This record gives sequence, structure tokens and C-alpha cells, in this order.
Amino acid sequence: MLQIRCKNNNEIREFPEGTSLLEVYNSMADELQFKYPVVSAKVNNASQGLKFRLFQNRDVEFLDARRGSGYRAVVRSLCFVLYKATSDTCPGSKLFIEHPISGGYYCNLRKKNGEPVTDEDIENIRNRMREIIDNDTVFHRHEATTDAAVKVFAERGFADKVKLLESSGQIYSDYYTLEDTADYFYGPLVPSAGYIKVWDVMRYKDGLLLRTHDWEDPEKLSPMYDMPRTFEMFAEKVHWDVIMRQSNAGDVNKAILNGHASELIQVSEALQEKKIVQIAEEINRRFRDKDNPIRIVLITGPSSSGKTTFCKRLSIQLLACGLRPLSFSTDDYFVNRVDTPLLPNGDYDFDNIKAVDCDLLEDHLMRLMNGERVEIPEYNFVTGMREFNGKKLKLKNDTVLIIEGIHALNPLLTEKIPDDKKFKVYISTLTSISLDDHNWVPTSDNRLLRRIIRDYNKGAFSAKETISQWKNVCNAEEKWIAPYQENADMMFNSALNIEFAVLRPHAELILSSVPKNCPEYSEAHRLLKFIHYFIPVDDKEIPPTSIMREFLGGSSFKYPNRQAQD
Repeated sequence: MLQIRCKNNNEIREFPEGTSLLEVYNSMADELQFKYPVVSAKVNNASQGLKFRLFQNRDVEFLDARRGSGYRAVVRSLCFVLYKATSDTCPGSKLFIEHPISGGYYCNLRKKNGEPVTDEDIENIRNRMREIIDNDTVFHRHEATTDAAVKVFAERGFADKVKLLESSGQIYSDYYTLEDTADYFYGPLVPSAGYIKVWDVMRYKDGLLLRTHDWEDPEKLSPMYDMPRTFEMFAEKVHWDVIMRQSNAGDVNKAILNGHASELIQVSEALQEKKIVQIAEEINRRFRDKDNPIRIVLITGPSSSGKTTFCKRLSIQLLACGLRPLSFSTDDYFVNRVDTPLLPNGDYDFDNIKAVDCDLLEDHLMRLMNGERVEIPEYNFVTGMREFNGKKLKLKNDTVLIIEGIHALNPLLTEKIPDDKKFKVYISTLTSISLDDHNWVPTSDNRLLRRIIRDYNKGAFSAKETISQWKNVCNAEEKWIAPYQENADMMFNSALNIEFAVLRPHAELILSSVPKNCPEYSEAHRLLKFIHYFIPVDDKEIPPTSIMREFLGGSSFKYPNRQAQD
């Protein structure tokens, strides 16, 4: 008999060897009383599907479909149902699940005849998905040698999965079947399609939008909102991926094995510099507009998107246009720490816009634009006090102000300054590369890996501490940054296709340091498993001006040495 400790109620029960997680849960369901249905679990802090069988004493924590592992298990399963439905209703078609957007997941469906997707196609796909879910069709997990799994997908024409598995270096690989349809997923699924309760599929742009449940309330559909500028940026990146034949991890791995890592780095950096030049030239054009010139450039983006390095590279290109950029940080306008708003738990809410003295900042900006000399503050992150140390600024005729901060695009920050005097830039890390055609890479994973490496290298936080803070970071971004990203005049994607291969040697050692007996191990384990799909590449050829150097170290730019407010 096994001893299984359920972390949901901290009770220990005995079960026969080979008992499944689902059987354990069913024996305790009345006592646990989950508000929402249980869809997956963590075993010794590592995510597993409910069909996972136990053969040793273990800690088990059951999860519902809210944010995190449970949510991801349901979404993966829904993606498999979508693929099955498109295969059945549009024989010979190819489905590409490309990226999250507009409260769902954008999917490109290429029909065998090359014709566009019709409303009838959408309805047929929806009806077939509903049939699969209503029948509670079972997902079957198969463990096979990687060679055998490669053969399964090669016979079905899945070149993307073949390349991924062949370059994975794994002896054994898991894959799933739904009736007669096979697919591969890098994380667990739910036991059967009936676990999927809330979903929809609809036309979106030139493809489909797979809509999922809200990650805070699994009984509601996630709200849909249009994101044309973000979609355009994704489409631009996907377009270049197709041209470079670098759409998924297998493509990148194959290029690395063929000795093209250096070329991938150089082309990726060149594409980013080309975009920065375009942004600089547009700012220059707008600045020199005789009728209505801009004077302020506002730049924002979520954590670890590379805002600081972007601003420095943009400043260089603006100098090349004959402008004199003057950087202006909103950090210096923090209110004194004792006046900072509080979170419900009593901690300081540094991400709240009320943590910034918007009135003083706006007054200084308007006076500068009127040609006045202004003494600006400097925030002392040690004392938590704003200080005036005689730092004075005055704009010249060729000076453009660059303001970078998480609230830069929030209208409350500069509401008295006319919009036609402002140029707004949004930076993100919109990873377009996928593991394969049905396994996208969450954009937040790219940023989290960057932040883990940077925090560790600077001695600021351990991987465990960074992971523990990440949920709060993301919550703040959803509240204070994401609502304004579509207001940007231009967007910049700081992700590189070869980035995960370069991050892997740095991330492996750091993530491996997270203890197995802490909750953060689950996320560390998931990130390690994910990053192992990429063949490691040494960072020696990453140039010193690269955005990646902001996180890896070795940048030729100087960064502010400010302590975090905590």
C-alpha cells in the first residue's frame, strides 16, 4: 500500500500501488468540496494528468481549471478537439494554432483546396467539436520510444512534430490519440473531452479564434476584444518566420545542427534593428511636421520586454536622424514611499498609477514643452524619498523627450498634453515561434525566463523568489499596461527566434536550483521541460547592443542601478 498525502486538506490516506490520481480524487471528492471541477493535479509539485498512476508515496495537490496548470491542461485538450474537428470536417486541411490574442487563440486553417474558410466551415467545425465533447470522448496517452513516436507522425505527414521529436534527444516520448487522430502535447491533458465545459470557435481575421473559459472563472467564456495592432505585429513576425523557414522549434534546432546559429542571430538582430530604424524615422517625420510636431515619445511594455535597451537603441537611431533624445524616467516621480497605495494584504502597490505623482510630472512636461528650464526630481530608492538635487533640464529646438515607464501609455499620466504631441510605442515579447503547429509558446514564458536569469545574475532574487512574484507581476500588467497597448502608434517585438536556445544554458542551472519541496518547483519543472526542446547555443555571438544582453549581461549600454522597492 502507498501513503498519499493530499495537500488540499493535508490528510494522509493509503491506496494500492498503481492507483490513478482520478481514483484518489474520487475517494476524497466529498471532503474536498471544490467550487469548480478538478481537471489535473501536482504530484510532488510537478504537473500530471488525472490518469497518472502512483507507485510510490507521494504528495498530491488537485487543481481546478483556473489559472495555471489546470487551465493549461483544459486548453491543450480543447486544441486537440479543434484539430480533430478540422481534420474530420475539412479533410486534408492543416491547422496552425499560432498565438494567444483577443481573449482566445488565433488559428490558421489551410484547406486542401486553398479556398478561404467559410461560415459553413466554422459551423461544421463547431458542431463536430460539440459532438466530441458531448460524447465525452477519451484522450488516450501513449508512451513509446521516440523513434516509434516519430514513425507515427511521419506516417501522418507531421513534419513539424517529426523535427521536434528527432531533435529532442529523448529516448521515450508521449503522444495522445483522440479516436483515430494522433497529436503531441508537451503537457498533460484532461482525461476526456467532457471535462471541457466552456468554449467557442469563431471567425477571426482570415482564420479562427478558439475561445476558452476565463482563467479566473471557469464557468464563464473569456471576454473577446479586438486587438488589430497586436494582430498586425504577430502577422508581421509570422510572415518573416515563413520566409526564413523558422516557424517552430524543430526548424530552429535543424538550423543549429546544420551550423547556422550565427546566421540566425545576425538576421534576427538585423530585423529588430530595421524595425527600430522605422520607428525612429517615423518619430523624426512627426517631429519635423511644421503644422503639428510631436515633442514627446512615450514607451511602455510589460516586465522583461526589453524596454530599457530598446530606448537606448532608439536614442541612437534618433541621433542618426539629427534629433537629440532626452530620456525622462517616470521612476523619479514616485511619491514618497509612505504615500504609496497599499495592496489588500498591506504591501506597497508600486505598480498602481497613484504611486506616481502624475500632476507634478505633467506640470514639468508642459513647462519643458513651453521652453522653460525645470528642476526635476531624483528618486532615492534607498530612503524611499523624492529629492531635488539641482538637476535642471531645458529643451532645445532639436530635442525630443523620451519617457519610459509602465504607465507611459496610461492617459492619466499625460492627460493635459494633446495626443497629437505624443508618439506612443508599445514593446512586448510576442513569441511567434511554436514547438510545433499545435503547441504555441506562451509569450509570458519568454519574459519569465529573461527575468529569472537577470534577477539571478544581479543577485537580486533567486529563481524561487522570481517565480513566486510572477503572478503578482502579471496581475499588475493586466491591470495597468495591457489595457492601453492598442493605443500605441507603433509596436515593437523584442523576441528572437533563437532566443530559447541561447537562454537554455543560463536557465538550466538556475531553474535546477529551485527545491522540489516548494510550490515554485512546479513552474521551474515546467520551464525546464519546455526549454529542453531547444538545442543550446552559446551566447558569445549575441552582440553587446542586443536586447538579450539586458538579461544575460555583457551589454555595452549602462543601466540605472536602482534597488527594487520592497
